[in-house]
Amino acid sequence: MVHSGSDDDDVPAAMTMQGGTRVSAAARSVDLNCDVGEGFGRWSGGDDAALLKLVTSANVACGFHAGDPSIMRSTCALAAERGVVIGAQVGYRDLAGFGRRFIDMAPGELRDDIVYQIGALDGFARIAGTSVRYVKPHGALYNAIVDNTEQASAVVEAITRYDRGLAALGLPGSEFLRLAAAAGLRTVEEAFADRAYTGDGHLVSRHRAHAVIDDPVEVARRCVRMLTGGIVEAIDGSLVTMRPDSICVHGDTVGAVEIARGVRVALTAAGVTLRPFA
Repeated sequence: MVHSGSDDDDVPAAMTMQGGTRVSAAARSVDLNCDVGEGFGRWSGGDDAALLKLVTSANVACGFHAGDPSIMRSTCALAAERGVVIGAQVGYRDLAGFGRRFIDMAPGELRDDIVYQIGALDGFARIAGTSVRYVKPHGALYNAIVDNTEQASAVVEAITRYDRGLAALGLPGSEFLRLAAAAGLRTVEEAFADRAYTGDGHLVSRHRAHAVIDDPVEVARRCVRMLTGGIVEAIDGSLVTMRPDSICVHGDTVGAVEIARGVRVALTAAGVTLRPFA
């Protein structure tokens, strides 16, 4: 089945450890990532300036689902200034749909689109005195490569052809991370701070009530439990195993800055070290 929609609708969560090089072997160290640079022209996205004071890694839009050259340049400059690691958030060529519509592309065409996006962002990162260190797919592409082997293979091929030193950030158990590990790439498993999980380890669909958790205190509590206890409470009250290398806070969620700040403060207070994986 091919998933569509936003980058975390109806996709399986971390139930088991998959292949590749584990970045954070201990549960008391984690990366905090966020999507940034998601404006276009005169339209702005989230509060990137505030978020880049709180996160350790920045998934920067590369111009296909959002972002433009000027936004890419300024976002990379701000991330570099604040010591935040830059990752390429690649997606389908779908500005009108914000990259949230599945496109049945030929593998070679998808591969070339991904290389194009990584290279474009890497150019601006280098101008800022740094470089792209990892790749995280966005939106419908993120969902598709959970179980679409053909497209997952195309994304992995793009990364390996561009730079085998880049890490692959994605969903535990996905075809993307499985193939990335098989190709010798560093794989990094992520969890979502502000999304509810089902008892079988899937994310609750955004079409259902209580799918998004917007209470900063509750989000922070859940993240601490993930990192110190290795579990997250599902929507039905059951417990799901969860040991992420990176936690994602959605930059376009209402109250995203407050949520990210709450997560950072709570994890630090619990003795969890926040540091980039790349």
